[in-house]
Formats: sequence, structure tokens, C-alpha cells
Amino acid sequence: MQPSDRPSAPQYDERLTAPGAWWLIAALLGLSGGLVALPLGAVPMLGGVITAGALAAVCVSSYGSARVRVVAGSLVAGDARIPVEALGEPEVLDAEEARAWRTYKADPRAFMVLRGYIPGAVRVEVTDPADPTPYVYLSTRDPEGLAAAIRQAREAVVGG
Repeated sequence: MQPSDRPSAPQYDERLTAPGAWWLIAALLGLSGGLVALPLGAVPMLGGVITAGALAAVCVSSYGSARVRVVAGSLVAGDARIPVEALGEPEVLDAEEARAWRTYKADPRAFMVLRGYIPGAVRVEVTDPADPTPYVYLSTRDPEGLAAAIRQAREAVVGG
């Protein structure tokens, strides 16, 4: 049995990491913290570098720690876990269409795990009549792979 054949093995797993430029900005914020404390002496300056750098790194890391997974018959996106039988057909969005669904086409009731620095996305309608959420919007670097994993999981649960 292959690892991906087991029901508990993720069929799709992506971490929406922050781009490298954001880490550079975090480092520059650390240097800025040191410059602010420079008039107070060398030790406060070092403390400023460490404190500001650590805070900036924590912010970048936590924002970039969002995960999108298809595992055990569920779509897990951020803090949400949605059974695949409550989802419709996934729609792959190119960069332009993804931008439209993030802006003027967006429904405020939708569940979104979006990262503006990731151009592609997948939109999946929520078919559960008891759920007021019309759709799920997920930023992803591999829209086709995520859509295929959702389809495969739906077929395994609904068809099997």
C-alpha cells in the first residue's frame, strides 16, 4: 500500500509560506530596532535588534504558516475542516480570475484562506444546505493539484 492510498495520509499538503522579500523586511525591521536604541548604548542597541527582529520574524512566520490540505476525506484550510461531501466541484482560478474573486466578486460570507502574494487559487462551492457559507476560496501555488485532490477525495467518499 502506497502512503497516499491510506485514508489518513494527506492527498495534498501545502504551506502558504511568506515570500523571501518579507524575511528581508523582517531583518531590516530588526536593524531599525537597533538604530532606535543606538543612542542608549551598545547593549540596548543589541537588545533592540534582537527584540524587533524576533517580533518581525514571528509575524512573518505566523502569517506564512497557513496550510491547505486534503486529508482523511476532509479539506483542511487554516483552522477550518470541511468534509469533502459538503463541497461541490472545485474551480481552478488563474491570476486574473483569482484577483476578481478576492475583490469585486467576493461574497462576505465566504470562507477565505487568501494570500495576496500567491497568484493562483481554487474556489469550491459549499453544497451543505445547513451551512451559510457559499464557497471556499483558497490561495494555492498549485491550483490544478489542489482541485484534483479535492475531486479524488470526493469520488472516494461519495462514490465509494
